[in-house]
Amino acid sequence: MADRAALVTGGSSGIGLAIARLLHEEGFDLTLVSRTAEKVEAAAAELGAAAIAANVADPEDCARAVAEHRERFGRLDVLVNSAGVGIGGMVADLDLKKLDLQLDINLRGLFLVTQAAIPLLRESRGWIVNLASIAGTLPTPGLATYGATKAAVISLTRSLNAELDADGVRAIAICPGFVDTPMAQWSGLGQDEMIRPEDCAEIVRMCLRLSPAARIPQVVVERMGSTNGDVP
Repeated sequence: MADRAALVTGGSSGIGLAIARLLHEEGFDLTLVSRTAEKVEAAAAELGAAAIAANVADPEDCARAVAEHRERFGRLDVLVNSAGVGIGGMVADLDLKKLDLQLDINLRGLFLVTQAAIPLLRESRGWIVNLASIAGTLPTPGLATYGATKAAVISLTRSLNAELDADGVRAIAICPGFVDTPMAQWSGLGQDEMIRPEDCAEIVRMCLRLSPAARIPQVVVERMGSTNGDVP
């Protein structure tokens, strides 16, 4: 068993999987969490990780994911909150189900997983890595709810740093533009025009290299060639 352990929500694909691969390279024991059992088990098999099928929109699943990680590894040094969903729709037209789904996964689920993990992170003086979005820093017509949830994640990250400073726990919000993942396929951009998931993972590597006296609360990652961020 390694001397460091990490839990990654949304760890079966996209940015979450890229970060999980990096953490595996860095020698972490891993727990991957994702809603679909088949996908998360396949990703976990690749990395020799533990797999938990859980839906972060469900409060009981949030608590269970952290509890199962604790039972298996006994410690948590890095929590990666990468589970997320984006649904297009103008504010005037978005129905309640789509509103609630984005709030439940992008904000409430992230909050609840983090809340459950704080005791372990205090013990390890660990890191919280929150996947936000450039959409949380800019007007996002057509993705207003998604952007609002990511702005809330950025705010929550800063509050976590203030609340947990004395415990040595650090939090970062990573805010990329369009990343080459299935969620961004609707953008019409080519793969070579988008940020790579591995670019976000490299930011995590940078955090792991920092001295205990340093933290980076937020990183915005722009696409080359995007003159106005990634506003739809």
